[in-house]
Amino acid sequence: MFKRIYLLAFFSIITTTAALAQGSLDIHFNALGFMDNREYKDFVARSRTYSGVRTTLDLGLNLDSMNHFIVGANGIHEFGAKPYFLKVNPVAYYSFTGKNWLFNAGAFPREGLLDDYPRALLNDTLRYYRPNVEGLLTRFHNAHFTETAWIDWVSRQTVTDREQFLFGFSGKYRPSLTGPFYVSHYFLLMHDAGAEVLLPNDHIQDNGGGQIRLGLDLSHKTILDSLSIEAGGMMSFERVRGVDNFQTPKGFVANAYLSWKRFALFDEFYKGQGSHIIYGDAFFEKKTYNRLDIIYTPFLYKRVKGQFILSLHQTPGYSSNQEAFRVTVDLGRRTLVRFKE
Repeated sequence: MFKRIYLLAFFSIITTTAALAQGSLDIHFNALGFMDNREYKDFVARSRTYSGVRTTLDLGLNLDSMNHFIVGANGIHEFGAKPYFLKVNPVAYYSFTGKNWLFNAGAFPREGLLDDYPRALLNDTLRYYRPNVEGLLTRFHNAHFTETAWIDWVSRQTVTDREQFLFGFSGKYRPSLTGPFYVSHYFLLMHDAGAEVLLPNDHIQDNGGGQIRLGLDLSHKTILDSLSIEAGGMMSFERVRGVDNFQTPKGFVANAYLSWKRFALFDEFYKGQGSHIIYGDAFFEKKTYNRLDIIYTPFLYKRVKGQFILSLHQTPGYSSNQEAFRVTVDLGRRTLVRFKE
């Protein structure tokens, strides 16, 4: 029966596509090369170098200007590793793009959708090793307001594998299009359940966190190209069901970003109770933490961008450093075929 449903859906897509004069088939390629050296005195076991290249190629079937089916692959090669591809992630999703709404269902890139999350909640190695969301995402946006809700399936339950998924929402509100003030928020929670065969003393766990920030965007109001300042509160959530109640550490967060031509600075500060967020940056387990990113963009040419980033991490009693170079290439979507009636 399921085979018949799949065949019916396949032939329906083909028939609909052929009937639409504005339908098309396009191709998209992008790549990320990275060399990220981390010397963490706080977390010696995490002091390592991440290096490699990630490439993505996909085909998009556009039924019209709003309905799209995208299929492809996203593979990563770590320099010096064998076999060549460490892992190849499938890209396969339906996307609806309306005037105010976006809806994705399937396995789709997180870049451009969730990459604005604070590193306290989603760490920056996800860009290297977990580039896709596997689940659902919807976004509403207008001139003043943007809100995104999503669910990302991390592990499917089997006899030995746990059931794990992330869900969250984030958004920004700007009351005046010409004013500098805005409010932003971010939230996520990971649900971690057991495998089909339960182990002794195994419990369902919940882990996550959220932030609310007040911000000022002063870009183009000074001699700088960009200038923004944010400050707000952070809370994390963690519990082991049947063992304890929710633990809710709280703290203060603030950051500032400025750029001028090819140079930029990004400073991030945290003060409060240490938070353990599984997919977050481990530095936020400290009660005081400051990170300064010194960014230089040596080349920026059309669809190619290369950046050097020196990161200085400060916690009580420790000073760590991180040096990274990243180059991104995005050729955009190119039309291969336009369908005619």
